[in-house]
Amino acid sequence: MLADAAAARGIDLLKLDDREFLFGLQNEVAAPDVVLERCISHSRALYALRFFKHYGIPTVNDYEVGAICGDKALTSLALHRANVPTPRVYVAFEPEKAIAAIEKLGYPAVMKPVVGSWGRLLAKIDNHDTAEAIVEHKNVLGGYMHNVFYIQEYVQKPGRDIRAFVVGDETVAAIYRTSENWITNTARGGVASNCPVSPGLNELCLKAAAAVGGGALALDIFEAPGGLTVNEINYTMEFKNSVAPTGVDIPGKIIEHAVRVARR
Repeated sequence: MLADAAAARGIDLLKLDDREFLFGLQNEVAAPDVVLERCISHSRALYALRFFKHYGIPTVNDYEVGAICGDKALTSLALHRANVPTPRVYVAFEPEKAIAAIEKLGYPAVMKPVVGSWGRLLAKIDNHDTAEAIVEHKNVLGGYMHNVFYIQEYVQKPGRDIRAFVVGDETVAAIYRTSENWITNTARGGVASNCPVSPGLNELCLKAAAAVGGGALALDIFEAPGGLTVNEINYTMEFKNSVAPTGVDIPGKIIEHAVRVARR
């Protein structure tokens, strides 16, 4: 869709395969005007963005934006620092402290990997026995991601959440993601429908996007009892299920933003 959007605007787009990259301390390949990062791998994306930055090649999004948005703990800190409403969170490194954090937030609570997407490895924890079991599983599995316990308060939602798309200085579109499951990602079966971008939603989205550095971003937002609250921000966003219900050419907006970044 991005390639089609570029072609429709007469823009030459070269697809780069990150498996073929060989980054050195000096750039040894032809420098493009701008790099639009679409890596599935978060680690590859960050290293690539950092090397391109080192070479002086502009990217969408910036390395710093990817580093913050790709880590849920860093995103929570950035949002809180900017006074953007976001769920309460604790981070712990030891199992007993993780259980203490869960009980401090109260049941139910949600445990997530600090790095992850598509709603994978999320756990809704309803009681102490479940907390002990999940914490034990993560502890035994080991590895970097499993030993950082990111615990978030559970937010009551009306059977849906909002995904809003910010490109540059505009909230270009938003969808409701509706599901009977508490996880509403479209990758997990959530149904997309158009969500009007109200002035209040737009103001919140732009403030949240600015908090993490701005760019082309997708924001996951809860309609919490106390008002809209920003849950997560995605820096390599998916949009294929959002174009039809919103009627907005999201890939076209992203390509146009990349061109503006190249011309800065």
